[in-house]
Amino acid sequence: MKTDMLTPETLASMIDHTLLKQFITLDKLKTHCQEAVAYGFKAVAINGAVVSFCKELLNGSPVLCDATVGFPLGQSTIEAKVFEAEDAIKKGAGEIDYVVNLVELKSGHWDYIQEEMKQITDACRKQDVGIKVIFENCFLSDDEKRRLCEISLNVKPDYIKTSTGFGTGGATLDDIRLMKEYAGNEIKVKASGGIRTAEKALAMIQAGATRIGTSAGTLIVDEYRRMIG
Repeated sequence: MKTDMLTPETLASMIDHTLLKQFITLDKLKTHCQEAVAYGFKAVAINGAVVSFCKELLNGSPVLCDATVGFPLGQSTIEAKVFEAEDAIKKGAGEIDYVVNLVELKSGHWDYIQEEMKQITDACRKQDVGIKVIFENCFLSDDEKRRLCEISLNVKPDYIKTSTGFGTGGATLDDIRLMKEYAGNEIKVKASGGIRTAEKALAMIQAGATRIGTSAGTLIVDEYRRMIG
């Protein structure tokens, strides 16, 4: 995607305003939601337990609650992840970001990975809710990333996503290019993890990402406004 004509408002609309730390307060979440509305972010990326709280704060705005599932380790059963997704949707989530089961993946159980993706995607589709699959690329070989992309093309979630932000590394341009190469125009790519400047966000978009997950959304948009004058 070309970024030379990108407005601050369009950039903001591509950002999932992220607040996933385990020690935050409800007051901080309130401020977070207020920022998301003021800046026009696409969503607040939050843990499932606070979806109801954030949904009430966001009522009347177009900002979505983007709830995590199996976060950040991915080490829940398929049944547990499906329940968690369905529960978050009932509470008001408009999007779900789930973490793949890396133990099953690393053990070569690709049928399991596809079934997990299919069941969670189906649960979201039934409720007309967006679904993103978190790869956690810092723990994967390029061959494993490609295989996950191939499975994603079979199942067709809305997005494939680089990272939780809780692993050993975040989004990289090489990973965005690899994921975009395999996903093409059929599945969108979300860059997440370690994106804290406008320059890095723009580079991710240029490489093929159409959504940015970051806890520095306000700083990025403010910095971009200064960059373009």
